[in-house]
Amino acid sequence: MQPKILPLPLKPGDLLRVIAPSGALREFETFYQSIEIWRSRGYKVEIPPAINEKWGYLAGKDENRRQQLAAAWQDPNCRGILCARGGFGSTRVLEDWHWQTELSQTGNPKWLIGFSDITALLWSLYNVGISSVHGPVLTTLANEPDWSRERLFNWVEGRSIDALKGNGWGGGVATGILLPGNLTVATHLLGTLFKPDFAGVILAFEDVSEAPYRIDRMLTQWRLSGDLSQVKGIALGGFTGCEAPPNVPSFRVEEVLRDRLGDLGIPVVAELPFGHDSCNAALPVGVEVTLDADQGTLQIV
Repeated sequence: MQPKILPLPLKPGDLLRVIAPSGALREFETFYQSIEIWRSRGYKVEIPPAINEKWGYLAGKDENRRQQLAAAWQDPNCRGILCARGGFGSTRVLEDWHWQTELSQTGNPKWLIGFSDITALLWSLYNVGISSVHGPVLTTLANEPDWSRERLFNWVEGRSIDALKGNGWGGGVATGILLPGNLTVATHLLGTLFKPDFAGVILAFEDVSEAPYRIDRMLTQWRLSGDLSQVKGIALGGFTGCEAPPNVPSFRVEEVLRDRLGDLGIPVVAELPFGHDSCNAALPVGVEVTLDADQGTLQIV
């Protein structure tokens, strides 16, 4: 499998457009702080008038959120798309959505940046050959440490980024195409038109607030699907808040991860600094990486 097309590097003065393709915006203070971080680097950031729209737990009706994405993607002056927050809803946007149609109406591909529920958009872009960034949304960027922010800016501005260090479980070294995402969202893409080809892929998963038995159920679905047989390695980020309720018999989430992934015969590196409620180091989607499960590193090739 070949690496995906990288959008052109961003530079100060470029226009970035904000979209809310998932859950209704609630964290307004950090949202506007993050906007100012991008603006302080010299970027023009355009916020849609409908940013405060709510439809139940969603940031507006599906068609309105779909139109936000289309307008940003088709804008010839826009160089990047910043997702406001995660939550739920981006998979609903993918209904009646065709990247091929959108790509035919625009020039160079542009950066799409987000994580968590935004996984559905990142993976759907991957399917049509375009790289994006699994990284902080606008409700989390302001809470990132300086090194994490710089990592994101370095990548989208065309500079190299350092290897990430975690805890290797052994199993050697593998080189493949990086496909990062939220485990729950990714699992719900299995069996759909938006499921990627996993041949030659190094998966990178994180999750939040899922009980160990739910993590077990999702990873068991991956095992039963047969898709893990094509994967060259697995990188694991944070699984924060993934504890069982008090006084309920349970495995710890770390035990579940080792039980469901440790016998696959491929390199696995855990405790990498990406995910929810902690450091969320930017991970490029669709680039070639080396996963070293002996040294515990994930390195862009």
